[in-house]
Amino acid sequence: MLRSKPNIIITGTPGVGKTSLCESLAGSTNLQHLSIKRVAKERDCYEGWDEDSQSWIVDEDKLLDAIEDEARAGGYLVDWHACDLFPETWIDLVIVLRSKSNTLYDRLKARKYPEKKLQENMDAELMEVLLAEAREAFHKDLIVEMQSNDPDDIEINAGWIEAWIQQWTLQNCGAAEEDGHVA
Repeated sequence: MLRSKPNIIITGTPGVGKTSLCESLAGSTNLQHLSIKRVAKERDCYEGWDEDSQSWIVDEDKLLDAIEDEARAGGYLVDWHACDLFPETWIDLVIVLRSKSNTLYDRLKARKYPEKKLQENMDAELMEVLLAEAREAFHKDLIVEMQSNDPDDIEINAGWIEAWIQQWTLQNCGAAEEDGHVA
């Protein structure tokens, strides 16, 4: 099935600004914010609780089954800290958000992450774990790395993605929508 709207994954270590960027884009485009955290909770896609990290463990197979129809239809900003579970055929662009260490540390500390969870996420960012996962799961032409350290970065990143959506729409649907919004 051909999609009339793209699916874009916004991924990165917790605290890099995925949700803020998705919310900004959902307000300026005709794409919907698909928070995987929210979907997993609402559709009971958990397989258990991890006491050490104080977080739910997502059942990835159940999650994929739960969103398959939406993903195949297109038009989503997929907000999740991992991207390698999604089939490449569902995805048109992968944005990997990155943050400076001091910025990320302050954000995670403000969320009151347990020390172990905070350190695991800091290590993941320093070692570029999510960027490596994206590179292993998707063609290099689909992946864009963006900095996300302050509100200006959100605006710059959103502008770039909006332009990308317009170009995708022209290439895949023949013309951009005329209602003032992009795809």
